[in-house]
Amino acid sequence: MQYNVEDYKKEFIRIFEENITREGANKLLEWLKKSDFFYAPASTRFHSAHIGGLCEHSVKTYYRFLQNLEMEYAEDLDEKISQESIAVIALLHDLCKVNTYKVEYRNVKVDGNWEQKPYYSTEDNLPYGHGEKSVYIISGFMKLTREEAMAINWHMGGFDLRVLGGSYALSTVFNQYPSALLFHVSDVQATYLDETQGE
Repeated sequence: MQYNVEDYKKEFIRIFEENITREGANKLLEWLKKSDFFYAPASTRFHSAHIGGLCEHSVKTYYRFLQNLEMEYAEDLDEKISQESIAVIALLHDLCKVNTYKVEYRNVKVDGNWEQKPYYSTEDNLPYGHGEKSVYIISGFMKLTREEAMAINWHMGGFDLRVLGGSYALSTVFNQYPSALLFHVSDVQATYLDETQGE
């Protein structure tokens, strides 16, 4: 089934409203609706670098996460993690990207002629990091559990700049919070198996 931008927006909102009911959730969803979240790309060129890519990535990651949790825990799933936490982690892990992409133009030679082609660039007015920035934004609207915060904060896994800089915290997080490891895997699966790569 081929989804379009509006389909992913509707699916995101449906999953959000059916699962995330804690205090502040409504205000967060209203903020998302007023932001560029539903129409922003997921990246400038690496995956889902198109209109609506960020929302698409969030929805696809949600389904990967749910699938991985069900495979890992089967009938014990509800004892391990709530449906609300699953939705919070997956749908909101990349809020750090909200309002950071902008369209610019560059000259590209096509059939011997120069043409103006659009591309995405970043302008981050809140350079707070990646996962930690998402946690910071979400926390401005509603409380996160420790498990949710850890999974969102460390969802980049070994690609996280803190890890690349020498931090050993990631292995501690993955040992203490298995859902964080499963979510990182889900994020990578959605990125590389379910989404369009490149420009």
